[in-house]
Amino acid sequence: MLPAVSFYITIDITDVKVVFDFFSLSLYKKHLRYLPIHIIGPRNPLYLSFKNAKAVSAKKMLVKSLLSGAAILGNTLVSAATASTNSSTPIVNITGNAFFDSESGERFYIRGVDYQPGGSSNLTDPLADSTICQRDIPVFKDLGINTIRVYTVDNSLDHSECMSLLQQNGIYLILDVNTPTSAISRTDPACSYNADYLQSVFATIDAFADYDNVLGFFAGNEVINSANTTNTATYVKAVVRDMKKYMEARSYRKIPVGYSAADIAENRLYAAEYFNCGDDEYARIDMLGVNDYSWCGHSSFQTSGYAQKVQLYSDYSVPIFLSEFGCNEVVDSRPFTEIQSIYSTQMSSVFSGGLVYEYSNETNNFGLVQIDNDTSVTKLTDFQNLKSEYSSVSNPSGDGGFSTSYNYSTCPAYQSGTWEANNTLPDMPSAASAYFSSGAGRAWGTGLSTINHCHEDDEDVDSSSSSSSSSSSSSSSSFSSSSLSSSSSSSRSSSASSSSSSSSSSSSSSRTSKGAAVNVAVPQFVQVITQVIGFLL
Repeated sequence: MLPAVSFYITIDITDVKVVFDFFSLSLYKKHLRYLPIHIIGPRNPLYLSFKNAKAVSAKKMLVKSLLSGAAILGNTLVSAATASTNSSTPIVNITGNAFFDSESGERFYIRGVDYQPGGSSNLTDPLADSTICQRDIPVFKDLGINTIRVYTVDNSLDHSECMSLLQQNGIYLILDVNTPTSAISRTDPACSYNADYLQSVFATIDAFADYDNVLGFFAGNEVINSANTTNTATYVKAVVRDMKKYMEARSYRKIPVGYSAADIAENRLYAAEYFNCGDDEYARIDMLGVNDYSWCGHSSFQTSGYAQKVQLYSDYSVPIFLSEFGCNEVVDSRPFTEIQSIYSTQMSSVFSGGLVYEYSNETNNFGLVQIDNDTSVTKLTDFQNLKSEYSSVSNPSGDGGFSTSYNYSTCPAYQSGTWEANNTLPDMPSAASAYFSSGAGRAWGTGLSTINHCHEDDEDVDSSSSSSSSSSSSSSSSFSSSSLSSSSSSSRSSSASSSSSSSSSSSSSSRTSKGAAVNVAVPQFVQVITQVIGFLL
């Protein structure tokens, strides 16, 4: 909680000065992000000076309009600041190796689906299209889930309506920050780790960090997908570090950052230990997702290998969950009998639920629903089976046997051909440091590739625009215009859209984590000021 602050509007027309004390009340720090920083607090009043006022009537109109706008905004902010703390999506925090509801204090288990309609062949941002959200979110509700995972979004688009609909229905988001053309590349990870790539990652954080129902971010998905790609872990871990430091520098809440790992027998434990080792807490993941398809059909806790996985990760110090599960190597539909083990005390001391792959039926035939058109879907037998399992299986009682006694892991030693990640991480590209003070600036969406855009010298990167104090006009460093198809996503991950909106948006200061009122009022207020200025000039 911050001390009470006053919001002053100072209007100076020729020699007439009016000071309006907008409001004075206690605000949580997070609420300050919903207003442009230059109009909040006693040290930064909004000061408008007009030396050539046209008439007294213009002065009166200006004052009246500003006060009306201030009243609208004031009522909204008072409401936001004093609103009930009860929310359908309270912030989910981490204690030890488990998630907890920040309001009720109860253990939180992920019950969810992986969600990327269109798949890799026809990617659209599902969280930027209100029609799609209005179609699918009631289906989520019917299924009985509390979390979705989205693999790729367009960070230049607005997501407020869909995020609000998710929140109203008690649904959280786990978001991958990469796109197929902006990610750590398996073929040249050092080159793909560049300032332009980080600008894209940071812009995605800016677009989503103010929503309370963002459960976490994934810094990578199955980047390590074989024995000869373990060197990529060095750069993914550097991204984890950079993301966490960026959120701290931008005064965002501490949103968990994790990695979604392929279940590869040769290096699954090495990867888990590596991402959770070392003295630098910024470089250690906050959560680990495992993409595991070992339970097929009517298997069992022992036969599937789940029992061995619980033992393997038994002393892991951060939450683990199944970021993809749901083997489709079955004769007919998937019975999802693994739900009974996932949400039982057999696994709850180590695992915190999981996400079924996947919502929509694509070419790989993992879908729960068939999308008919923009307004309707057909629920498949898999959907009904999963719904039945979710509804019949409750979470373990109490805290599920979680632990706070485990320490972070010991870093695995370098082994040629087996584990080739470096325990010394690369420094963040110097050109990216400007984003820590001024924000990521312009969001470029999914239309530009950064994978091979490395620079021999950081000075070659034009990051001067990122130092601008105006987020609406700042831009990232110069991008490569070549079209590159390399991607670090697995075959199950989404791919980028072939085109993106030519318009872009900066990180919005008007997003609200608990309702859309401020989201409306701030633009109204700014619009009032803009209209009045236009009248006078």
